Amino acid sequence: MKHVKKAARTRLITGGAIVALGLAGVGAYSASAGGESAGAAPAAVTEAKSGATTARAHLTVAAATKAAKAVLDAAEAENQRVGVAVVDRDGNTLVTLRGDGAGPQSYESAVKKAFTAVSWNAPTSELVKRLEQAPNLKDVPGTLFLGGGAPVTAGGAPIAGIGVAGAPSGDLDEKFARAGVTALTAS
Repeated sequence: MKHVKKAARTRLITGGAIVALGLAGVGAYSASAGGESAGAAPAAVTEAKSGATTARAHLTVAAATKAAKAVLDAAEAENQRVGVAVVDRDGNTLVTLRGDGAGPQSYESAVKKAFTAVSWNAPTSELVKRLEQAPNLKDVPGTLFLGGGAPVTAGGAPIAGIGVAGAPSGDLDEKFARAGVTALTAS
């Protein structure tokens, strides 16, 4: 009986090795498919046709950091402890800063407010009003419909969002978010 178990185990191991070698061979064949010999120049990169792509402005990390710092400065000038987030057009976080003494909820709330502002290209205080006509907006993942988010635009199109959380009211949060937007437009 032991001999049978050992033989079955050997067949299993040998079979697995053969399959692995076979797959490796397929990969090697795929890499050289097209009749190219080893050492031949790689195939040329094919460019997309003109008009098949778009270009759009992006906020730099340096600019996002400048805006976030302006937010913290504005909040500190009014003795407020806030967190700030700057997201890009796609909602990806570029910069987050948490001011000294800001509450633990401020980080996530700021990111969501920034995402909401850039998603609808509107201050979140305006979007709160839209909830009366479209209450399902609040169900969109990653959003937060509270005052404190402001969009950043270039050429009329949204390129970033700034979200602030932690002040005693959404109005103050949004005032500080606008200070970040202003820092990007001032020379």
